[in-house]
Amino acid sequence: MSLTILTLVLAVWFGLLGATKVVAIPAMAERAAHVGFSVGAYRVIGLLELMGVIGLFVGWAVTGVGVAAAAGFLLLLAGAAVAHLRAGDRLLGVAPAVVSAALVAGYLVVLV
Repeated sequence: MSLTILTLVLAVWFGLLGATKVVAIPAMAERAAHVGFSVGAYRVIGLLELMGVIGLFVGWAVTGVGVAAAAGFLLLLAGAAVAHLRAGDRLLGVAPAVVSAALVAGYLVVLV
């Protein structure tokens, strides 16, 4: 039950983030510029997030794929935190990445 809830929460969260990056809605284009990324690079990050969502669901059947997806998310989130800190963002700018990483870590604990 916990795995299902965590998977769904993460899938919705990263699905929305990934989709908005891929279609480059104006707010995401602004955030890309703020942290020093091109819109194209942000689109790649969005695609990686969407692929990670698929990996979360495959993780129900193949644990290794879920672990790989979670590891990928943790790397993306670490990069996001560093990018926001370099851009001069304070706690509020980094908080979404930290909270997301905590949820991904919870997913990993429950999955394994």
